[in-house]
Amino acid sequence: MEGYNTVTNIKNHIAFHLEQIIEEAETMRSSIEDKDYCLLCELAHIKEQFNEIQTSASFFYLKTYIADFTQNYIDIAKAIQNLSERRHGALIIVERNNPVDSLLQGGIQLNANLSNRLIESIFFPGNPLHDGALHIKGDYIVSAANVLPLTTQNFGNEKVGTRHRAAIGLSELIDALVLVVSEETGRMSFALDGTLYPISTAKDSIH
Repeated sequence: MEGYNTVTNIKNHIAFHLEQIIEEAETMRSSIEDKDYCLLCELAHIKEQFNEIQTSASFFYLKTYIADFTQNYIDIAKAIQNLSERRHGALIIVERNNPVDSLLQGGIQLNANLSNRLIESIFFPGNPLHDGALHIKGDYIVSAANVLPLTTQNFGNEKVGTRHRAAIGLSELIDALVLVVSEETGRMSFALDGTLYPISTAKDSIH
């Protein structure tokens, strides 16, 4: 029932924003000849609505991508939400079908039961293990402080930090899903198949 409620909330959230976009598009169409109408302002607002839909959908698909590989996906979601609110940077690998060990360097073995509190404590600033990536396999935290291969993608003028480059780099080589929390902005995202996706910050998404 919990999973059903989460999916329903996300779908309702997306439907709400789609309705708003439809209404605003109708207003734009009927007002486009009005010289005092700010078309660019409305387009910017619609773009924000589409971004909101994208981030909400991203959380839904995040759950879809990892639920078959760990029973503790809610703990992972809670951990990145709490890390995001505190702006504690994080990099978390969720192993899926293919082993990732051969692509990781310098990690410290933990072999600990997965919990949101342990994840948060590892990425607490000052913890010796907070630098580098956490490796999750099934319901266990295998290792921490792992160094990942960086992507060679050219992002042009877009500022892409080391954590994000590492997440994309690993996901280009293997089917793992790699979660990132930005230390600067607190924004959450995940990398899959060489692409970075934003994750919704809506608190009710993880309940």
